[in-house]
Amino acid sequence: MSCQKRKDNAMHTIHVTRAVVVPDLLRLERYKKNPELGPTLLFFSGGSALTRLSSRLKEYSHNTIHMVTPFDSGGSSAVLRKAFDMPSIGDLRSRMMALADMSITGHPNIYRLFTYRFSREEENGALLERLRRICSGKERLIRAVPNPMRRLIRIPLGYFLERMPSSFDLRGASIGNLILAGGYLNNHKHLDPIIFLFSKLVNVHGTVRAIVNDDLHLGVTLEDGSQILGQHRMTGKECPPLASPVKQLFLSADLDQREPAEATLRKKNGKLIRRAELICYPPGSFYSSLIANLLPNGVSRAIATNHCPKVYVPNLGHDPEQIGMTMDDAIRTLLHYLQQGSGPQYDRGDFINFVLIDSNPDTYPDRVSALLLDELGIQLIETKLVRKRNAEQYDPALLASALLSLT
Repeated sequence: MSCQKRKDNAMHTIHVTRAVVVPDLLRLERYKKNPELGPTLLFFSGGSALTRLSSRLKEYSHNTIHMVTPFDSGGSSAVLRKAFDMPSIGDLRSRMMALADMSITGHPNIYRLFTYRFSREEENGALLERLRRICSGKERLIRAVPNPMRRLIRIPLGYFLERMPSSFDLRGASIGNLILAGGYLNNHKHLDPIIFLFSKLVNVHGTVRAIVNDDLHLGVTLEDGSQILGQHRMTGKECPPLASPVKQLFLSADLDQREPAEATLRKKNGKLIRRAELICYPPGSFYSSLIANLLPNGVSRAIATNHCPKVYVPNLGHDPEQIGMTMDDAIRTLLHYLQQGSGPQYDRGDFINFVLIDSNPDTYPDRVSALLLDELGIQLIETKLVRKRNAEQYDPALLASALLSLT
């Protein structure tokens, strides 16, 4: 897309199309030589599905944007959320670590501290004493970090220790999560300031943001009429998998009983979405990672007003959240949530342009319908994305190459 100035000094927009080769080896080589000037690919995601892809992408671009859901209600994030009534931060930390500079200039000692997790076997009292030693700067992990970074880290960690309930269970806690929680509490319950500091300390090659700053939970209504509250009860990891297909995904202010809630996209996140050079709906937990990002008011409109390529990459392996769902169903469902609340002035083509899949027809349990793609005006891109038979995840190098070639 480019702009051309008229005689009256106003600007009007023109759209330029070009032929694309996938993978575009010359384009990839150019990006790799200067990743600081790489393209702005934007991903709506959560969880760990994009960890390997994110690590690969930073070789080509330091400008990727990652909108992450803060609605996780399981694991160690659940302990923090219950203690402080806050959004989930575990997936934010995980994504920043995947994008961190792993060279000597990226402060590997800080990386080790941020990724360190307390033992689940040790007594809570002993872990509390270790945390106090870290906060005081006496423990080995923190002593390895030079000042002034050490002082900057001790401030939010000390604030967490000060606010921590006496009953807080430190077993299995991530030090990085505790630092993020302390910074959130110390900044009037806003995530952005501590995410900014965290990113600078490990030299994150990209931008990571929570899609919203709200303390909300996910819920689903199933086709059999039942309702389930909490992301951790949907994914099939901590609880039995869903017994019926999902009919509706919604936000709730309460984890124990449905309390309908709304969230609104902040202006700064809207600007990031509108300036992306490619928007990707990536693989991962279909509802709790991908669709959850689309629920806040304003997300769909920001996507629609950006005329960059928009690419859906279907899941490769089994997703417990997609029970009874074909690839056609997934595309229709994604489009339904994208169009929801966006306004009648936007067409389906404003939300999805491409479906990117592996070229081997046996990779998926079913195939996308050519009739559906024609009906929706979506182009199918088939290219090699998998190296091993029966793989449950795309090869990160191949997927990164395909997406970068479309920019």
